[in-house]
Amino acid sequence: MRTLKFLSAMTLGAALLAPALAQAQAPQFFRIGTGGAGGTYFPIGGIIATGISNPPGSRPCDKGGACGVPGLVAIVQSSDGSVGNINAVNSGQMESGIAQSDVTHWAYTGTGLFEGKPKVESLRVIANLFPEHIQVFAKGAGSVTSIEQLKGKKVNYGPPASGTLVGARLFFEVYGLKEKVDLQPEYLNPQPAADRIRDGQLDAAFLIAGTPTAALVELASTVGMSLLPVEGAMRDKVLKAIPFWSETTIPAGTYKGIDKDVPTVAVGAWWVTNAKLPEEQIYKITQALWNKNTRELLDAGHAKGKSIVRDNAVKGVSVPFHPGAERFYKEAGLLK
Repeated sequence: MRTLKFLSAMTLGAALLAPALAQAQAPQFFRIGTGGAGGTYFPIGGIIATGISNPPGSRPCDKGGACGVPGLVAIVQSSDGSVGNINAVNSGQMESGIAQSDVTHWAYTGTGLFEGKPKVESLRVIANLFPEHIQVFAKGAGSVTSIEQLKGKKVNYGPPASGTLVGARLFFEVYGLKEKVDLQPEYLNPQPAADRIRDGQLDAAFLIAGTPTAALVELASTVGMSLLPVEGAMRDKVLKAIPFWSETTIPAGTYKGIDKDVPTVAVGAWWVTNAKLPEEQIYKITQALWNKNTRELLDAGHAKGKSIVRDNAVKGVSVPFHPGAERFYKEAGLLK
């Protein structure tokens, strides 16, 4: 009888404890909106997702297991890019996303591209990640050697709801090349655009992405590729018209056959989230982003990963940080 009572008590205790254990062990999903598979957002997002994840039941970090946020499962999602990611974060369809700094600023302030639209005041920044280069590329050894020579040509502008499309429209306007008038536009992700250039169905493509970009690496290593320079008076004009962009170069050797530095311009890529997400959650995610394990993953996982450094995480950010990220950067001495 005493044994039965003991077993009954154990069963009752286990029954009462089971929901709590299930709740404690249930994974917490965290989505990261990125871009097309041929760009930079997608692979970088995948590395970050690995770094911040620590699924229930994982081995401890000090024993070779995951070193991310306990119970967190980060999921990378392909998307059309900046505008789509910002809209998804604002609506709650995704917990976070990577977006261009200019597009994020316009969304938050209701200016530029978002002029006349409601401000996306829920946007918050987790980190400034890396610079994205404006890359105007064509088939190698082709007849096009300058941006001005694109008049009358078929040119990819980037997919709908992407920062690349927004940037292309602004960029080509500065050059006096009007969409559907001077240029025959396509609206494709990087890989399909590179495929069509290789097959002769497109003359050139505009892309905003961290270098090296997978689709361009493949194009350069197969049929060859040329990068059209943004330089001199036209670069000054571009930077005056689009002040969020900055002067930079694509170093020689970034792509096969590109043997000289190519002058161009760049824009920052920010990891953004929604102000409604819990402070403690974003604090732990920010902490995991900058831990030693994630550092190793970034350095080994993608050429652009080495550009993602903690000391640059708060530089040039014009949109408020999420309170969790802000707390981390204050503790790290990066914010006052």
